[in-house]
Parts: sequence; structure tokens; C-alpha cells
Amino acid sequence: MTSRPIYLDYNATTPHAPEVIEAMRPYLEEHFGNPSSSHAYGRKAREAVKTARAQVAALLQCAPDEVLFTSGGTESNNHAIRGIAFARRDHGRHIITSQIEHPAVTRVCEKMKQDGFDITYLPVDAHGLVSIADVERAIRKDTILITLMHANNEVGTIQPIEAVTALARARGIVVHSDAAQSAGKIPVDVQALGVDLLTIAGHKLYAPKGVGALYIRKETPLEKFMEGAGQEGGRRPGTENVLEVVGLGKACEIALQDLAANREHMRSMRDSLEAGLRQRVLRLRVNGHPDQRLPNTLSVSLHGVDANILLAAIEDKVAASAGAACHSGHVHVSHVLQAMCVPEEWARGTLRFSTGRMTTGEDIDTAVAVVAEAAGRLRAGRSQGEEESR
Repeated sequence: MTSRPIYLDYNATTPHAPEVIEAMRPYLEEHFGNPSSSHAYGRKAREAVKTARAQVAALLQCAPDEVLFTSGGTESNNHAIRGIAFARRDHGRHIITSQIEHPAVTRVCEKMKQDGFDITYLPVDAHGLVSIADVERAIRKDTILITLMHANNEVGTIQPIEAVTALARARGIVVHSDAAQSAGKIPVDVQALGVDLLTIAGHKLYAPKGVGALYIRKETPLEKFMEGAGQEGGRRPGTENVLEVVGLGKACEIALQDLAANREHMRSMRDSLEAGLRQRVLRLRVNGHPDQRLPNTLSVSLHGVDANILLAAIEDKVAASAGAACHSGHVHVSHVLQAMCVPEEWARGTLRFSTGRMTTGEDIDTAVAVVAEAAGRLRAGRSQGEEESR
């Protein structure tokens, strides 16, 4: 039997935690009721949703009625941005975001332009960090929303959200943060962060795909995302996805309970991977902030190597992501690396590794050896090809 590749792509998605599977099982096999029904079947499902809401709220340090269940991070981001924009358009039509947001934010903002809104995209420095001075300069009298991710999905840089919310609060500006990558890896306390809205996605913290949540601070004006019946306190119509909501709740409970231990384990694995690659791979650079970075995320650029070719060469041994894609002979560097001004000769060789709860030291040792061998082989082949073409 062929062994499966070592999984180092936890920022893309996570496996289901065993505890999450066990928590969901009764709602797959037995408890099928509609939470809106008044009979015993409905009450059982309704109690399950209530429990999950409290579990999510505990992770975020908010009240349970400030948690809105959604289909995932994309819906939560759409609901937050469009909901605030249309609820507050009489106060202004200016939105501030950054150049390194996930497409679930940037594409929504681009769409908002068609509805008459003006978008400012803040630059980032070489580490992928937004400047507070730039945020302050971008604020206008008609600014109604600032949406900045808590931590970047590609390079892991953690943004100074607390400082942003302090600026915004003094000016009556709503702040939304996409915390899909940070929840479960570092503390995501909405009171400490000071945000009005915050997004989490289940499949980034060992819950199923297709479920997420949006934190909405009390009294925050938000236009409804869609019309229908009165579920979720009238804020999101549609019968609740009880099975996956239960999974998300359990995942949040585990994340809160084991946060310190999991964070230290992921950081240890990430640091071992970085040290090993630095030692065995020449002409390597690390992207992202050296300190203000997610504990599990490592973005590295290998000079003279095409990341997609390298990943194809090791796909049966190691699973990771590339920072650039090649289509029809043209290299398309990610918008994050472009915003960080990573030179193309480095950017095209960018790999993102992300560790998780299940990563082992043996996994890391093997991954280092596999990547180093493949990089050396590809560089040798490239050098030979260049020699032969002269």
C-alpha cells in the first residue's frame, strides 16, 4: 500500500478532528429534526445549535447572540462588507481595505464599486504589514468601513487590528476583520481586538467545509444578506445546517481548550521546517514578518526554482502550496507577493508550508529531505539546460 503524502497545507484546509466527527455523528445518524419545529425532534436540534453558538462565542469572547452561523468564510465576508455598506451608505460610501486581502474580500470590494462605493487599497511593507500611519491618512469624512484580515493566508503576517480599531472607533467607523486563518492558532478575542465584525471558517480549524460564523457586535447596523424565513434571529434565513454547526461548535471548544499547546506545537514544527530548509537549501528567503506571524505558516522562496514544477516533483511525498502559477508560459505571481514587492525571480519559486495539530517531527524531517533533494535536482537540470543552450 502506498503511503499518503505528508500534509503541510493546513492553511488551505484542515482534516476533521476526531472529536468533531464524534460530536457530529448523532446528527448524521439519529437527530435529524428541524430546529424551527416545536416537537421533540426540533427541540433536540435547536438545543444543539444553541450549544454550538455558545461554544463559538466562548472562543471569540463575545455573547452567543452576537454569533451568526453562515456557510463559511466567503459568505461571512460578503455579509459583513455588503451589509455595512448598504446599511450605512447614507453616512458615506468610502471603504478601506488592503492589497493583500483574500479574494472573498477584494472581489466584494471591486463589486461595490459598481454600486457607487469608493475603495482604498492600503499598501503593505516588505513583510506584508499594513502601516497605521497609512490607515490614518486613508480615512476620510465619508469612510464607513475598514476591512482588514487578522492574519494573511499566504505569508502569515498578523495585522495590528487593535491599533486600527482604536483609530476607527474615535471616528465612528465600523471595522471588520477576516480571521479565518487566525482562529484556533492565536487568540481571537473580539473585545481585545475591538472589531465590530469578524469572520471565521470551519474548515480552517478542524471542522467541516461549508460552515462558518460571523461575529456581529450588538447595535452594529447590518443589512440582511438574503430574504426568507426568520432563522438566526431574522438575520440569515434558511434552515440551519445543524450537523456542521455542531461540528464548528465542537472545533471552537477544542481550539479554546488547547490553544496554547497547539500553538506551541505548530510553531515548533514550523521552526524546525524553516531551520532545516535554511540549512539544506541554498538561495532561500523567508517571506512574512519574522515575529508577527502565525505560528504554523512558512512562506519560502527558492531562487532559480519554479515552485509549480517542484510541487509536481514531490506531490507523492509532500503536499504544500505555491505562491505563483504558470499559465500558457506566463508566470502569475500571487497578489500578496506582488504587494510585498518580492522580485519575480524569487516569487516564482515560492512555496507555502503550513503545519497543524497532526504534524510530527518525522513529517518535518522527511519534508526537508524531499524538498532539498528536489530543489537541488531541478537547479542542476536547469543549469545543465542553460549550458547546453549556449
